[in-house]
Amino acid sequence: MRDGFIKVAAGTPKIRVADCEYNAGQIIALMREAAAQGVKVLALPELCITGYTCGDLFLQSTLLDGAEQALARILEETQDLDMLTALGLPVRSKWDHKLYNCAAVISKGEILGLRPKTSIPGYGEFYESRWFASGKDQEVTLHLCGDEMVDMCPRGLFACESIPNLIVGVEICEDLWAPEPPSVSLVQAGATLILNLSASNEAAGKAAYRRSLVAGQSARLVCGYVYADAGEGESTTDLVFAGHNIIAENGTVLAEKRFGTGLTISEIDLERLTFERRKMNTFRPYDEKHRNYWRCSFDLEPADTVLTRPFPKNPLVPADAGDRRARCEEIFTIAALGLKRRLEHTNASCAVVGLSGGLDSTLALLITARALDMLDRPRTDILAVTMPCFGTTSRTKSNAQILAERIGADFRTVDIGEAVRVHFRDIGQSMDDLSVTFENGQARERTQVLMDLANQRGGLVIGTGDLSELALGWATYNGDHMSMYGVNASIPKTLVRHLTAYAADQAGETDPELSAVLRDLLDTPVSPELLPPREGEIAQRTEDLVGPYELHDFFLYYALRWGFSPRKVFRVAAAALGEDYSRETILKWLKSFYRRFFTQQFKRSCLPDGPKVGSLALSPRGDWRMPSDAVNALWMKELEEL
Repeated sequence: MRDGFIKVAAGTPKIRVADCEYNAGQIIALMREAAAQGVKVLALPELCITGYTCGDLFLQSTLLDGAEQALARILEETQDLDMLTALGLPVRSKWDHKLYNCAAVISKGEILGLRPKTSIPGYGEFYESRWFASGKDQEVTLHLCGDEMVDMCPRGLFACESIPNLIVGVEICEDLWAPEPPSVSLVQAGATLILNLSASNEAAGKAAYRRSLVAGQSARLVCGYVYADAGEGESTTDLVFAGHNIIAENGTVLAEKRFGTGLTISEIDLERLTFERRKMNTFRPYDEKHRNYWRCSFDLEPADTVLTRPFPKNPLVPADAGDRRARCEEIFTIAALGLKRRLEHTNASCAVVGLSGGLDSTLALLITARALDMLDRPRTDILAVTMPCFGTTSRTKSNAQILAERIGADFRTVDIGEAVRVHFRDIGQSMDDLSVTFENGQARERTQVLMDLANQRGGLVIGTGDLSELALGWATYNGDHMSMYGVNASIPKTLVRHLTAYAADQAGETDPELSAVLRDLLDTPVSPELLPPREGEIAQRTEDLVGPYELHDFFLYYALRWGFSPRKVFRVAAAALGEDYSRETILKWLKSFYRRFFTQQFKRSCLPDGPKVGSLALSPRGDWRMPSDAVNALWMKELEEL
């Protein structure tokens, strides 16, 4: 179980109602298939040994004896499997002579415990209360499968001694639909993985509700959730069961299968779950209420889990086109609302935007225009300033002017070339020395121009730097690093492109010229344009210097949002992006990412205000608090050992 991944499965065997011997054979075959695929935790459906739809046969001793004998056979024939399995059967209690709908949790031929169902339906198509009692207050020891003594208790957890953070809790079908599902307390007592043994019939629209319920519960409880549903073989007298199996993790459905039998497999990331729980003060810890929860220990052989779960190439950008459009609209609105409030509060007469002809400044201008629209103020209250210098090309200069005109902003050109030359003479900087001083001198001059123009007009300078640049420190300190409100500060570079494309689509019918210039901006190489052009073309391409932003945004998301170690970031990056980049290329830029991220923290420690629009931001006032002199030796050592 390297990097916290544990392979889990929900299984639906094809059964025969009340044919326990046949069902045992099907269950054993499914368990062996799961083990062969590396599964370590398997959930099977509710009452799968007998079938859920036995009706009044549940009251027959012949069926109950057959269920015990079938369980004994399963234990005998699967004791060589290195796996924890939860499967359903009816269990008699000698203490109160009642029948309980139970999950038997087994491993390596041993029954670790019985988990009774607590929420027993007695309405509509479900009449379980006719046969089964609630196990809510049951805590007894029973004889099962001969002389074996087994604890039956709803407050039981199953903790793996050999795999860190693997603590399993079990609930059964209707328990999840209850106002206070048992999984809530099980998780508060320490469970990281919940198994639900279910027999939920199909009806039009029910699958979507079931899916949202499972995903939502995994999100509320910050846990892995494996839902195993009954399927083919159940009686169809009045109902149909479709084997709707779902595996979810912290709100995300990792794998799903409906209409059929067999296994649904994925990997739960236990490290990711425990990282999120450490961050959340609202995640209530183990307390006095949970001291009567017992833990049964078991062992599994740690394995190098093969990953099959999806890792999106661009985790900060929705993959679905419809979702992406909705996300873009939402981000524009959130960012514009933030700027709207700041303009109102400061009573600023205008918003000053440095327009370079690149994507970041374009996005800042689009957000600023929307904020002024919200304020019912004319867009001429935007002062768009282009400041050509030694690296500016005619393409970007022209695009900046056309963009400002189509938006309706007040446009101004301030050529800073002579001012920079004077400054270089003052400090003794040769024009032939194209060093970092040559570049940063231009960037700082531009910021000075913007600040002074804002002072002249009683306005605010709107920052254009994005989240990816802040992570890498790809900004000139006290140059483009500084503004009076940074609207792009939590928007990653990969999303900047989609936001600009969305704006181009929106303008397509109403303003074809605006749409065309936005499309051309999207085709322009990303560059600070601080070095002289070569034959009129951009000479300085950012991604040649710092690496592909697609990679850096991937690294940023998993390293910061989920706390992955460098080794784990590399592993998932290779899985998600291995078709596009070699392992050597990924490792090269991952080393660069960690080096730059640590050394450039001082720039993030004094960032201007800016709106958070997504789950990840680097504001020193909230999302990311890191000393500027932190040492990256541990992280780099781990990378060197790959």
